[in-house]
Amino acid sequence: MLSNELRHATSPYLLQHAYNPVHWQLWSADTLALAARLDRPILLSIGYAACHWCHVMAHESFEDPAVAALMNSGFVNVKVDREERPDIDHIYMTALHAMGQQGGWPLTMLLAPDGAAIWGGTYFAPRRAHGRPSFTEVLTYFARAWQQQRPALLEQAAKFPSLVGPQAQATASFDNAAAAPWAERLAAAFDPVNGGFRGAPKFPNAPVLDFMLRADRRFGITSARTAVIITLQRMCLGGIYDHLRGGFARYSVDEHWLVPHFEKMLYDNAQLIDLLTRAWLVTGDDLFKARVAETVDWIAAEMTASDGAFYASLDADSEGVEGRFYLWQRDEIVSLLGSEAATEFCRLYDVTPQGNFRDEGTGTPANILNRLQSGPSDSGGEDIVAMKARLLAARATRSRPGCDDKILADWNGLMIGALTHAASVFARQDWLALARGAACFVYESMSTSDRSQPPLGHSARAGKIQHPGLATDHVFMLQAALALHEAGAVAPCTGATSWLAWAEQLAAAIDEHFFDPATRKLSQASRGASDVPLRLCPTEDDAIPNPHGPLVEALIQLAAHSGDDRWRRRAERWLEDLAGPLTGQPLRHCGVLAASLYAEHVAEVTLAGHDQEALRTAALATRHDDRIVITKPATDGPAQAIVCIGQTCALPVTDARAMLELIAAPRRA
Repeated sequence: MLSNELRHATSPYLLQHAYNPVHWQLWSADTLALAARLDRPILLSIGYAACHWCHVMAHESFEDPAVAALMNSGFVNVKVDREERPDIDHIYMTALHAMGQQGGWPLTMLLAPDGAAIWGGTYFAPRRAHGRPSFTEVLTYFARAWQQQRPALLEQAAKFPSLVGPQAQATASFDNAAAAPWAERLAAAFDPVNGGFRGAPKFPNAPVLDFMLRADRRFGITSARTAVIITLQRMCLGGIYDHLRGGFARYSVDEHWLVPHFEKMLYDNAQLIDLLTRAWLVTGDDLFKARVAETVDWIAAEMTASDGAFYASLDADSEGVEGRFYLWQRDEIVSLLGSEAATEFCRLYDVTPQGNFRDEGTGTPANILNRLQSGPSDSGGEDIVAMKARLLAARATRSRPGCDDKILADWNGLMIGALTHAASVFARQDWLALARGAACFVYESMSTSDRSQPPLGHSARAGKIQHPGLATDHVFMLQAALALHEAGAVAPCTGATSWLAWAEQLAAAIDEHFFDPATRKLSQASRGASDVPLRLCPTEDDAIPNPHGPLVEALIQLAAHSGDDRWRRRAERWLEDLAGPLTGQPLRHCGVLAASLYAEHVAEVTLAGHDQEALRTAALATRHDDRIVITKPATDGPAQAIVCIGQTCALPVTDARAMLELIAAPRRA
């Protein structure tokens, strides 16, 4: 007799479904064997804790005893947290796309007992609508088809490996000069007024913005830089940004960045902290500096566990309504601030009686705070700061969105790197300490001594670690360890010799556990993963960069810091192996494009001599996507910097200004 097994999970998303009447099973090799033994198809549902439509489908269908009875009688039902198992999610999202369907979450897939995909979709309503069948119709059809038309279903399942497996790619070479027109093409596709790709919805698309900013540095493409700056400015002013607490929502449903899909994700905010830091270095715009500081304050206050690690996300919903926690009515603001002060605040933050949004629960007018009309220049000074603090205190008494407090090694790696770079640029040692605390948690609590497995786990919660870790965990933590080493963060953590030594261990483990000789790419899942139907090797970016590009950059950095040139040669081989997909679909590989530019023109700044701190501080405060700072042991003689680009080195300089001029010099073909 099956029962709901999600009570044994640690994922907050899975635990949200632990008391559904559905007999949910956890994804595992044992569950696949169970489906084969019972001779039932698998109904796979994938979502995540901050997903609004996942909650909707749960309330409409998974909590309904009649729907649950259909599910339980005909299927082995499996629930997966896509953040806890991105490898499983990627397999079936790839299959859905290959079937010609639009992706999204919740992801609903019908599988054969061995895990082969037969059919899929996303959200299904309890009743037929917009030409789509109801969820009960889907269940009834496939339960009957499994009994009466099984050969046809199994024929479709047999196509699964070829549907999603690696495709043969012709040998190719890639010339970095080709990156310039691609950056120009991207810039032309951006909205010249609001930034972001034209139309709605609008996503941050951080890997794209990153490549465009680097392409401007390499080729002087002003249109690319302008597109990035406008995008970041409008995001910083729009409702996608939380103007009271800090932090960015996942995306905007409109073309103006006004109405967010209200969940806040760690990975988005990590990448935006990094982009805003570099945008400030490019422009000197204090709006970017302020948003970095406010977002880090939010991370420290609401997204950091007592042991130093960073939580995964905040939900979009509270009281069952998307965005309610963040919405305001004008009368409420007047009662909190008084009429005169409220008039000024409402003018600045676009608050009106008729509102710019509607509470989806009550249908009443509501307001999303934003500065799209007033702009950043009229800040209002200390009075506005005090008003915002008063509203924030009032908001804190509301029913809060749920926090997905699991710790993901890869997302933590992204945030550690972003905080470390921002700490150097803005001279904030407290931010560096915040980054170090998270890195120490991953090192001390998410590592394994089992040499048959990769050294890191992927997800941690309630004292349990999910092993084995994924390629992204090891690549992004490799980047984080190198950033901490370069910034001179205090080491070691318990048991660690140095950040650099840990980076070397991670780099070696990536080759050992994730390199796939057949495709010459990184597989998402390790060789030791026993419950993955297929080990895919994707190279395209998603909301976060694909790990191939960051790995190339990290290996170049590792070679510079360690003095071991085999890491650089390994990076060059990775770029050679990536030339095929890069040539075929460059705009889907912005992370690899960025790494290719980095390999060509990064400046290595080697510091030597006595009392190097002034030079080191100045060098670290430059764009990290443009230089590597190597600190040699102190010796007699004045501090000096040697700046090398490729095989060309400038004469040593002892003056910080002269060093910065060499770092900032154009690197045009």
